[in-house]
Amino acid sequence: MIGATLALVSAAFFGLNNATVRRGVLKSTVLQGMAITVPVGVPMFLLFAIYFGGIDQLRTWGSSAWVWMILAGVVHFVVGRFGNYRATQALGATLSTPIQQLSILVAVGLAFVFLDERINAVNAFGIFLVMVGPLMVVGRRKSAKKAAASGGFDPQYGPGMFWGAVCAFGYGVSPLFIALGLGEAPKMADGVAGVLVSYVAATVVVVIMVIFAGGKVYMSSLDRGSAGWFLISAAFVAMSQMFRYLALTIAPVSVVVPIQRLSVVFRLLFNAAINREHEVFDRWVIFSIFMSLAGAAALSLDTGMVLRFLFVPDGMIVMLSRSIF
Repeated sequence: MIGATLALVSAAFFGLNNATVRRGVLKSTVLQGMAITVPVGVPMFLLFAIYFGGIDQLRTWGSSAWVWMILAGVVHFVVGRFGNYRATQALGATLSTPIQQLSILVAVGLAFVFLDERINAVNAFGIFLVMVGPLMVVGRRKSAKKAAASGGFDPQYGPGMFWGAVCAFGYGVSPLFIALGLGEAPKMADGVAGVLVSYVAATVVVVIMVIFAGGKVYMSSLDRGSAGWFLISAAFVAMSQMFRYLALTIAPVSVVVPIQRLSVVFRLLFNAAINREHEVFDRWVIFSIFMSLAGAAALSLDTGMVLRFLFVPDGMIVMLSRSIF
């Protein structure tokens, strides 16, 4: 119960983060945003690590835990976040959501290949629903462009789809790396320490990227208003990741990941409140988001639990739970 609650709080903070990032990337570049949101997380998590005993816990880690947490940081906070920011900049938060939901397919594919997990009929239906969301977004791009034009927003579908896929890859791979880094029976201190290590690794990569982009000269063009939004976003995303790592120390990935998918609901709510004039809230776009959310649930939740909740007969539950792959 505690793990599920932590995952839900993480989802809410992530929705807030997405809404504030949307405002930031309107007038500044994605890398400028990451140059604020990633490094700012380090001192925040250092304080958390000191308070929860994460610094002492680092001394007990083996080399593999360090490697997995470093990889998780680079993949999630650099690759995944850059894709998220860029897709949000190109398509807006609502249009990019169904595409980013493809991360669940990445996670399922990795589990199928590396963890010898199987796919049943309900899972296959979930894959179909997750795929329908992005197809609906692309299929209705003309009407979405028309709806966005009234607010002066022109969605860029090519870059948005590509970077949404990059985001899906980063966010889909990182939970596996985190779980491998935490190992069996992790403590809460391990989770806090893991966030710190991941953020430090990501910060090093981002700093190198900024240096190659022009360093101080590049950052001097950052819009002051955007800088404020990025700072707010940094606080929200840091809290989101904090609760995410803590949830993964208490509850299994199969519980945490599906609950975190509810961040798309919070994303809709907060963007409607903050970014109404910079988003597309076409009813079909919203429908596609909930289709992808339903697909994620079918893929992530326990099949038997879902079918019993829907009052499916026991015989049918057995049949639908059988592996087809």
